[in-house]
Amino acid sequence: MHRKIIIGSRGSDLALWQAHYVQRDLEKLGHQTEIRIIKTQGDEIQHLSFEKMEGKGFFTKELEERLLDNSIDLAVHSHKDLETNPHPQLFVAAVSQRADPADMLLIAKDAADSEQKWGLKANPIIGTSSARRKAQVLHHRPDATLKDLRGNVPTRISKLRQGQYDAILLAKAGLDRLEIDLTEFVTLRLLPEEFVPAPAQGVLALQTRGGDMELINILTDLHNAETAECTEAERRVLNQCQGGCLLPLGVYCAPHEAGFVMRAAYTPDWQRPVQYFSEFGDSPRVLSKLILAKIAAYE
Repeated sequence: MHRKIIIGSRGSDLALWQAHYVQRDLEKLGHQTEIRIIKTQGDEIQHLSFEKMEGKGFFTKELEERLLDNSIDLAVHSHKDLETNPHPQLFVAAVSQRADPADMLLIAKDAADSEQKWGLKANPIIGTSSARRKAQVLHHRPDATLKDLRGNVPTRISKLRQGQYDAILLAKAGLDRLEIDLTEFVTLRLLPEEFVPAPAQGVLALQTRGGDMELINILTDLHNAETAECTEAERRVLNQCQGGCLLPLGVYCAPHEAGFVMRAAYTPDWQRPVQYFSEFGDSPRVLSKLILAKIAAYE
């Protein structure tokens, strides 16, 4: 490609890590690139929980608008942030190899208690703004008090350090990418089989205009087909449940000795407990249909 590829990114440390990761891969292939920072609604509104913010695409809408007006050529997203009903003029041309999809529990050392589940004291205050995490926390630790947690990854960790919470939940992929020193806390990786991640957690989505075939062809070199097969099935469940980040739903599909395994954690409302589902088979698409049937029966 003779033109410079303009990469759009949010301005957080993690988003820029992701943009630079893609930039390095493109430059290894011999392409000129430039990163352009775009502010999103989710970055600018920090005083409200997600439940009180209208609409969807809190961290993606403005990037998509810049693609549509040709201000940028490529948007790098955390795949879990993208709406499941894509804009008809835009196309996810590649997804990355999946990083560790697990959630991490960071515990203040004075709140640690080895006799309690997760090594966290009784009646803890746990920080998260994710409906999925809230629902599963209450399933495992009904004694917990949940308190909203906003901000980028370093900001969230700083709030834990300041004593605003006893523990907080963050995606392990983001912590690993930023190489954050967590030695001042007790940390616990929550197994994805038991604490089910968000659909497409740990995956990057490389989005461009549907008609930009030159760039789409270039991005095929960065595409991980197995990851795409799993994440598409996870997001199909999310789409059919008519949900976004406000839905208490976790879905995770991964290779398994039987082919693939898909697990889901879901509650249709806050009055009923989270139900866990699992299916094994050789097709993620088929597994998504089986999981959806079980969810429909639970509803």
